[in-house]
Amino acid sequence: MLNLERRRRRPSLLAFIGALLAAAAIGLSAYAAHGVSDALVQSRLSTAAMYAFAHGVALAALGPRAQDMLGQVALWLLLLGTALFSGSLVGGALWHLSTQLAPVGGVSLMAGWVLWALDALRR
Repeated sequence: MLNLERRRRRPSLLAFIGALLAAAAIGLSAYAAHGVSDALVQSRLSTAAMYAFAHGVALAALGPRAQDMLGQVALWLLLLGTALFSGSLVGGALWHLSTQLAPVGGVSLMAGWVLWALDALRR
């Protein structure tokens, strides 16, 4: 058997939060499909769930790989953007709150992905 060097394992808060976010997104999607009859509310909740799930999975997968500051900032921006974007849509759909933070969340998501891409070039 080859004696391969093991990577030092350390917990990843971003991966943990991402996995929980993906789980919550599944529940939100189920609620949108089965618990809501209004088409606009259903649409907003489904969109919020889709973005939350996709970015939750990304955080779960990429969280342990973020080794330097740029990668960490990129993933925290993804988390912030998801919270603002999806949270704003959910707040608007369920509690008639303003969705003004959705564009800020979208810009945060784009910035996070651009930073992740730049970090990938540096590796």
